[in-house]
Amino acid sequence: MSEEQSETGTGWPQPAVPGRPTGPDPRPGAPDSDEMSPLSPQGEPPGRQSPPDEPDEPDAGDAVTVDLSSVTPPAGAEQTPPAGSAAVARRFTSAGAMIALLLGLLGFTLVVQLRTTSTDPTSAATRQEDLVRIFSDLDSREKRLRQDIEALEESQRQLRSGEQGRQAALQEATRRADELGILAGTLPARGPGLSVRFEAGSKPISAYRVLDAVQELRGAGAEAMQISGGDGAAVRIIASTYFLDGSGGDLVVDGRRLSGPFTITVIGDPTTMATALKIPGGVAASVAGDGGNVIVEDREVADVSALHAPVKLEHARPVS
Repeated sequence: MSEEQSETGTGWPQPAVPGRPTGPDPRPGAPDSDEMSPLSPQGEPPGRQSPPDEPDEPDAGDAVTVDLSSVTPPAGAEQTPPAGSAAVARRFTSAGAMIALLLGLLGFTLVVQLRTTSTDPTSAATRQEDLVRIFSDLDSREKRLRQDIEALEESQRQLRSGEQGRQAALQEATRRADELGILAGTLPARGPGLSVRFEAGSKPISAYRVLDAVQELRGAGAEAMQISGGDGAAVRIIASTYFLDGSGGDLVVDGRRLSGPFTITVIGDPTTMATALKIPGGVAASVAGDGGNVIVEDREVADVSALHAPVKLEHARPVS
């Protein structure tokens, strides 16, 4: 028997167990391999007896069989992966290769971009003075554009104000045209005023007395007037209206014959016009001296509806 067989005490060499060191334990204070041997009686802990059903220690002539399938390899030992994990490993390997390829392409693109930017001949060849000039031109262009924007906004404001001005001018022109139409007798008018009735006495009402009354009313602020006869015919009184004595006490107003009594309807301040007619020595006193009578009545709403044909000017022209 060899020396190794004598040390183990079995007479036969021990089989090598995978993952178990064959030599003595190098750790300090570790027990001797003979003491920890599972086949040695000294390796049993104190007070523990072998179970009665355990087989006796084999003799030197018997073969020892060790079941290695129950032995768990240590963490550092190589393990053969199962057959099903090979496909998973291949998939992970393909994905890793694709990711590595994409990262490589990305890095290559960044490197090319940086190299192109750093080696741009236009930027590299531009001097500092040229860059300053370019910035100055851009600044000037920005100022010009801002000025253009301000000019356009001012034009917009002027157009809007011009539109408002045109509207105001149109309204003013319309109002002025209405006033001129009333004064010219081409538009009807309505407002507070007087009704002045002339009744003849021993003498007929002359054209002179009627014209005197019209002049007094105009001086008192009359704005629109018409004269009507006893038959209801009416004539609008304007600046060019004339009065003539007709036969039988009639009046001819602008070529139209009117019979008495005559009534003048006038729009204006009633109090002022009534005072002008009743002043001493005025129209009312003169008609009363001829035996006639002048009846003045206030009207809250006096209607001047008679119209005069537009006058065609032959000689007068506006001064431009």
